[in-house]
Amino acid sequence: MKTQEYESNPLINRLPEHLKQFIKPQHYDEYTAINQAVWRYVMRKNVSYLSKVAHSSYLEGLKQTGISIDDIPNMYGMNRILKEIGWAAVAVDGFIPPNAFMEFQAYKVLVIASDIRQLEHIEYTPAPDIIHEGAGHAPIIANPEYAEYLRRFGEIGCKAISSARDYEMYEAIRLLSILKEAEDADPAAIENVEKRVDELQRNMGKLSEMAQIRNLHWWTVEYGLVGTLENPKIYGAGLLSSIGESAWCMTDAVQKLPYNIDAAQQNFDITKPQPQLFVTPDFAYLSMVLEEFANNMGIRKGGLEGAQKLIESNAIGTIELATGIQISGKFTNVIEFQGKPIYIQAEGPTALAYREKELVGHGTEYHASGYGTALGTLKGVNLAIEDMSPKDLNAYSISEGQNIRLEFDGGVTVSGEIITGMRNLHGKIILISFKNCTVKYQDQILFKPEWGVYDMAVGTNIISAYSGPADYNSFDLITHVPSSKTIKSDRTPIKIALENLYQQVRTARESDSKIDSQAILNQLIQNHPTDWLLTLELLELNTLQGNKELVDKTKQRLNQLAVQRPEIALLINNGMELVNNN
Repeated sequence: MKTQEYESNPLINRLPEHLKQFIKPQHYDEYTAINQAVWRYVMRKNVSYLSKVAHSSYLEGLKQTGISIDDIPNMYGMNRILKEIGWAAVAVDGFIPPNAFMEFQAYKVLVIASDIRQLEHIEYTPAPDIIHEGAGHAPIIANPEYAEYLRRFGEIGCKAISSARDYEMYEAIRLLSILKEAEDADPAAIENVEKRVDELQRNMGKLSEMAQIRNLHWWTVEYGLVGTLENPKIYGAGLLSSIGESAWCMTDAVQKLPYNIDAAQQNFDITKPQPQLFVTPDFAYLSMVLEEFANNMGIRKGGLEGAQKLIESNAIGTIELATGIQISGKFTNVIEFQGKPIYIQAEGPTALAYREKELVGHGTEYHASGYGTALGTLKGVNLAIEDMSPKDLNAYSISEGQNIRLEFDGGVTVSGEIITGMRNLHGKIILISFKNCTVKYQDQILFKPEWGVYDMAVGTNIISAYSGPADYNSFDLITHVPSSKTIKSDRTPIKIALENLYQQVRTARESDSKIDSQAILNQLIQNHPTDWLLTLELLELNTLQGNKELVDKTKQRLNQLAVQRPEIALLINNGMELVNNN
């Protein structure tokens, strides 16, 4: 099959360009017969086992999303089918930044890491792969209530404010997952990155909104259980895609806790089995907890705390004032008075917007050197500027051509000649522009006349503070260059020869044709003595074809491998059980 670009889908077409930068083609023809065998083993084992312990939506979702047990799904086919349930899928390269990941969800688009785990990591990989994404996430979204939770989670999560350390942690975890999945990775390199992750985890300080909501995502979308504490069912994609942990999590060795907002404070380690899991009574309850968490986020609370979170993030964010005007940029300072912000300052390119649309003439080129504005009410005046009628404005000399000195509660003063004002759709003043303007706070000069026109955003308080710009078109966000890229396995002559053997068996099974199984078994024993999965496929093929002599020989070989490599004995025994059951 040739490489396909993603199937045209209205949901993908409407993605903003800053998300499209993460999409990559799925090179389907690069999946080897070994990759296909790994997919098939995991899916057969999962469907057999998960039919007993997964939420009822899982098996039905496999059918609805068109995910085959025998073949790695391709994006082209998945999009054609997902379109029917109102979703889409795109391929990406490993972990992408958390805000982007969640924003894709908000657009009802699944991001699927198109690489697939090595045979040696068949039970679990810390790196996102197509088994985790395609076989874990996709089937459950066929459940409408869960799908809406996922969409809403993305919508809220992409506005969560990060700390400056969060991105360092993302890069470290991305690199660690790549190294742990890579073939023949340097153990010393893995150890160094593990130390870096541990160091960051010990020194993250107070958890940011993004860190907390990522915890909620982990304990629900990735590792969630649903039902009762005594009889939970699996719905988290990390469990649905891990043939090892999906069984482990059902034992008493893993503590089961009632899911609630406290899960936001519970960190996780992607490289180890989880010591505890959270159980939600149903999918509706997930949405209740999400809304409870969102009520404490800057996007809903705003205020001084929201402004401080944006300053600590050292990234582009937005504050919205009570009038609806939105200021987007990198915020560096906030002046407070009696626990309320009275002046907010951003440095570098800044943009002003209203209802997520940039105000004409107030983009980053115009506000290239930063932006600051006074906030609050005027000293000795009971009526807020935004609540003043035209008559009130004239009474206080707030009109075009007037030289005026405005003193705000808290001590900020704005002195200059009013040029003009801008109103919102409700007729309220949202912006007043001054020339020859001086802005002061105590002895501190905040704006000088020689800096040009002073555009003062009007609003008594900050009602919202969140990550990212109000209007994505205001900033160049096509800048993501990850510090690490996924590592492709070297295709040595020995590996290519093994792939060819896998392909022969796969072709024979699909076409119900005869092959020299004895010759293939001999080559495995002589040239590929540690491989077990192809021997298992030979067992299945010869069982189907009624070749008792080869069935006995392959069973003997598998039993020998189970003794020689006890770490894979369970995988072999599970595979032999699948063959027997079929």
